[in-house]
Amino acid sequence: MKLLVLGATGATGRELLVQALRAGHEVTAFVRNPAALDDLKSRVRVLTGDATSVVDLAAALPGHDAVLSALGSGKSIRSDIASRAATALTEAAEDSGVRRAVFLSAFGVGGSLAQGSVMQKTLYGTVMRSLFADKAVADEVIRASALDWTLVYPVALTHGPATGTYRSGEKLPMRGLPRMSRADVAEFMLTAAAGTEWIRRTAVLSSSR
Repeated sequence: MKLLVLGATGATGRELLVQALRAGHEVTAFVRNPAALDDLKSRVRVLTGDATSVVDLAAALPGHDAVLSALGSGKSIRSDIASRAATALTEAAEDSGVRRAVFLSAFGVGGSLAQGSVMQKTLYGTVMRSLFADKAVADEVIRASALDWTLVYPVALTHGPATGTYRSGEKLPMRGLPRMSRADVAEFMLTAAAGTEWIRRTAVLSSSR
């Protein structure tokens, strides 16, 4: 596939790049800071732009089979990048011919919080409340779009290796504060992008325990 990756310089985005290349996909990284991908520039097409700009995204999207967004707020717990990027992308995609889109969100956003354990509800409903409120707005923008979207709701993320043993479902039982690796999240996103099972569905992801 020809894939456009947003948030490619982040921890999960970089996993997407590496795994997509390993699988033989043609990859375009859409980033603000191309120097952060100098080590991959011989293997990845790099476009510089702003993921909250309709103009920049409209120029980048054509010619791709799918867009995968791993955009995040970095270390900030108060950011509106998710809603601004979702609004720009859904608008830009209307004229691009690209319909398949896989978006990284988070478990605890919107209605998923009701499925959480006591520990998750405490953490996500307090410390992460502002950030997750913006993600909820973004997700509703995506759900209302004409895209063949998939929203990915992983539990707390680690930098561990891929295990291939994570769970996925529209609802999952939760205990304590489960975690899973970004590598496993990237693997799921790429698999979802290539298939039809998760089109216009929300996938909750968690470790196998």
